[in-house]
Amino acid sequence: MIQFHLDGRSGVSPYLQLVQQVRHALRLGLLREGDQLPTVKEVVAQLAINPNTVLKAYRELEHEGLAAARPGVGTFVTKTLTDASLAAHGPLRQDLRRWLAKARLAGLDEESIEALFMTTFRTASQEDIA
Repeated sequence: MIQFHLDGRSGVSPYLQLVQQVRHALRLGLLREGDQLPTVKEVVAQLAINPNTVLKAYRELEHEGLAAARPGVGTFVTKTLTDASLAAHGPLRQDLRRWLAKARLAGLDEESIEALFMTTFRTASQEDIA
């Protein structure tokens, strides 16, 4: 089962963070069709957030066709986002772990690593578009 976390510094609303985390888990094969998402009550207890925030996230996932609520039972994954590229994740993850280790050895803290990665990612994405 997915464990949600919130980053108050991200600038992304809490409900969207929950939606993004479910999407990521679906893309990485961590959640599969038929898996149950944590109950609203469980998420509220874990993250100390308003139940309406969780409900809004789950409604968004339903609207996207990724989840469905079963009254009295819970919310379940109805669709996966994995594709043929999932097989490439293992080697890429190992490469990324090695890169992270090098970044830490170079003295970068977590925020600096994230900033470097995101800036490089965005720049590369823009170059691919141009």
